[in-house]
This record gives sequence, structure tokens and C-alpha cells, in this order.
Amino acid sequence: MFAIGPHNIEAPTVLAPMAGVTDLPFRKLCYRMGAGLVVGEMLTSDTSLWHTRKSRHRLRHDDEVQPRAIQIAGGDAEMLANAARQTYEQGAQIIDINMGCPAKKVCKKAAGSALMRDEALVQDILSAVVAAVPVPVTLKMRTGWNTENKNAVSIARMAEDAGIVSLAVHGRTRECKYHGEVEYDTIAQVVEAVGIPVVANGDINTPEKARDVLAYTGANAVMLGRAAQGRPWLFNEVNHFLATGEHLAPLGREQQLAILLEHVAALHEFYGELMGTRIARKHVGWYLTPFKPDRNKIKLFNQVDCASEQLRHIEALVLALGHDGEEVTA
Repeated sequence: MFAIGPHNIEAPTVLAPMAGVTDLPFRKLCYRMGAGLVVGEMLTSDTSLWHTRKSRHRLRHDDEVQPRAIQIAGGDAEMLANAARQTYEQGAQIIDINMGCPAKKVCKKAAGSALMRDEALVQDILSAVVAAVPVPVTLKMRTGWNTENKNAVSIARMAEDAGIVSLAVHGRTRECKYHGEVEYDTIAQVVEAVGIPVVANGDINTPEKARDVLAYTGANAVMLGRAAQGRPWLFNEVNHFLATGEHLAPLGREQQLAILLEHVAALHEFYGELMGTRIARKHVGWYLTPFKPDRNKIKLFNQVDCASEQLRHIEALVLALGHDGEEVTA
């Protein structure tokens, strides 16, 4: 357990904020599957854009998991502070500042991990957002801009001094994006440098990897992102292994199917039939990827835009898989 301000996070696993992935249905599912904290999709600090369909969905928090953690992104201290105030007024209990996203469309606007190039601007942003809201403010960042400019430790100290209450560190630079080895050494250095909780992020995809990363870095928790796509039960698996040293029994095909159908039905309800069926396609692809289903069947599935028919297709796809994951052809 670790604390973010007044909020006790009971499990040492956190769902990473991922644009286009960690919407409300996925957050609620991951929380039910064991995530100690779930963080919403990155929200632009330009509140004039909050009327768009994408932002309206990201601002929806019907029956949201508690504590409600919202991530904001931008490159202007005043705009970020204003966005923080408005999200607080709409019920945010934790405000997370994004300095970790390596996407080109984010970084070209001097936001996300691009901010790490300008420590003076980082200082202004951190101070402004912390001063703007009475709730805990956290920071997600990378190890630096590139391998020649790794300043995670100095920014971590700056963040703590500014009143940031917790850090999440992805162990790569912005230039590395999601490629190459994760710098767990740098995460360990950040842990050593500050007295606030640190969450380790990057290539943590098995219970053993979570154990090893926590032991090596001294972090308080691990953050799971891409590894949880199509595998939300990973949180329970990691939590159980960390607590007992033993593996949970693997979920059977029928259990996985039930979770997948529940997830897709929630997407239909949240987005409406047309958008819901389209958004569900990528999630279904992630669930089924380990089984290598027939490509032609997936192609047909991706043409379905009727909610009930999509659910029937999913059931047929999963039940066509053998118990070892290979597709039944006989």
C-alpha cells in the first residue's frame, strides 16, 4: 500500500493512462480486476476543445472508480492550472500532469515528454498546477529527452519541492519512445532522490517482472500499460504473486470470454452502437492476439457494426479456439 495525498492505494499496481484505451469502461474493468489506481485518458489543457466528441467522452465519469484520477497535458502553465481547476470542479480527486507521452503530435506542441527539455517551464507548470487545486497533484514523466539528456532525477527533486505528491517514471527517454531497454537504473535513482512515492513503468508484463522491478528500483508500485491491453486480469495476477510468491490459476477460455463480452457490452453502452462497435474492434484484437485467430474471420468481424451481432461474432471466434489457444479447424 502507498498513499497519494489522503488516498490510500491498496494494491501495488496502477493502470497507466493511455489515450484511446483507458476510457471509463476499461478503467472500471481494470479496477475490478485488481488495479489499485486507474488514471483517465490524457485530456488537453486547452479547455476550448473540451466540446469535441473525444474530450466529452474523456470527461465522462459516470460511477467512476475512486479516487478519480484525471491526467492533463499541455505546455502552458496558466492553461494547465485552469484545466486542473475545471477538472477539480467536475470531481477530480487526483490531477496528474503528463510529461511522459512521446507522441509526435503531443511533443511538437511542447507538451508531454517534450517539456523535459525546458526545466524552467517545468518548474512554472508544477508550481501553477499545485497552487490551483486543493487535491493531490502527481507527475508522469520519462527519464529525459534523449540518451544524452537524462534529467529525471533533477525534475523529480523539483517536483517534490513544488508539492507534487507522487511520481510515475517510464524508464525510457522521449527519443526512445517504446523501443530499447528500459532504464530501471534511472528509476532507482529517482526513488533514491525523493521522499515521495514512485511508480515504475515500462515493459512490466509478467508477475515476475513486476517483482524484479520493485526489488531493483525500490519503487512503491508498478504501472501497467500495454501489457494490460486484452489482459486486464494481469493486475490480479501481479498482486497475488507479489503477496504470496505463487501464481494464480490461469483463467479458462470461458472466463476470458465472459470478461471480453462484458467489456464490449460496456463499450456499446458508453459510446453508443456505432462508435462502440468500432472502438471494440481493437480491444477484441488485443484479447485474441495470443491465440492467432484466422485472419479472414477477423476481417469479417471488423465489418460488423451491429452491437448484438458483434457479441455473437466474438463468442463464435473464442469458442472456435482450442483449449491450447490454437484454432479448431476440424
